[in-house]
Amino acid sequence: MENNSRRKLILGSVASLPLLAMGKLAYGGEKSEIDIARDRMIEGKRFKVYYKNKFNLEGLPRYQPRQKVSGTIRMWGANYFTDSPLASYWENEFRKWHPDVKFDFHLRSSQHAISSLIYGVSDISPLGRQITNAERLAFQREFNYQPLGIICVTGSQTLSGWNPAIGIFVNKKNPIAHLSLEQLDGIFGAERSGGWSGIQWDESIARGPEKNIRSWGELGLTGEWKDKPIRIKGYTLKYNFPDEIHTKVFKGGFKWNEKLQEYSNKTNADGSLYIAAQQMMDDLAKDPYAIAYIAGGISIMPPQVKVLALSEKDGGPYVEPTIENIQNRSYPMYADVFMFTNRDPSKPMAPKEKEFLRYILSREAQEQVMRDGKYLPLTAEVVREELKKLE
Repeated sequence: MENNSRRKLILGSVASLPLLAMGKLAYGGEKSEIDIARDRMIEGKRFKVYYKNKFNLEGLPRYQPRQKVSGTIRMWGANYFTDSPLASYWENEFRKWHPDVKFDFHLRSSQHAISSLIYGVSDISPLGRQITNAERLAFQREFNYQPLGIICVTGSQTLSGWNPAIGIFVNKKNPIAHLSLEQLDGIFGAERSGGWSGIQWDESIARGPEKNIRSWGELGLTGEWKDKPIRIKGYTLKYNFPDEIHTKVFKGGFKWNEKLQEYSNKTNADGSLYIAAQQMMDDLAKDPYAIAYIAGGISIMPPQVKVLALSEKDGGPYVEPTIENIQNRSYPMYADVFMFTNRDPSKPMAPKEKEFLRYILSREAQEQVMRDGKYLPLTAEVVREELKKLE
């Protein structure tokens, strides 16, 4: 009964709202001011459909059960699947084919995802960020293999919480129009002796200080801009967003420009949440020499700020962070969202987990992603690659 009552709370029982507003957790204890403000923000988004785009999903396979499965699928991890109706959409549809399957959702934080697999309390663990080296190492020490991660959706374009794409923003007075990921490494990164590839230290990721970019003139700007320093802004390194930079920009490196100004969420005097992204936007509007990486920033971009097109390689093609370019992954700083499971590579995958993950990678499940209107559906190419991992 305890798990069922928790699940009902997580799925958005309106009756729970006064309790949350008072700062009391349904399972005891008290919430911090930041957590209360965050709960209010999420509650306002729970049932709202933000994206009504009808992406073409014809290339995705229809779900066809390979075998009937039963039992309980326990899921611990990222909360945003139950902070919206999406988990219940998937549950209800999957049970049309497999009525003897039950779900036990314990989705409160991505911080629980990998540890819950290690301790054997979860079968499938949603992870709304990159898996960390510490998590990989802990899992490896326990099982002598790595957890299996399946990309289940693409992060949103702009929606805070639902893994929004990273945008690069500057003051509108700045003449720069686009950057490559290598240039971003030069701006935000620092010389390094190597980086991490999975749980292996890789010295091929090393680079020297000659690739540092610290002035706007080093990016080709002239005149008054030539000698002006680049003032960089970003999230506190304790947040998850920096891992998107570590992975896609630094290629596994972790060393940052020593001048990085870090931002963290905080509350306003009225108790509302003043998110780090909005703080950075407000500062960019006043500083023509600043640059910031911001997740989902387009929706809160003031008139004094602009977003840059990005390219995987120097010389282009440079791609704008439109919702279409994020969904089709031509914009390089989209975000992956994963479902991890403990799959021993020497053994077949457990039937109920395999069937559910096959369903997640189907047209039917990705149509439910569009119905919810927060995450973005996968492309056929991504689905084909992820299905191979299940065999």
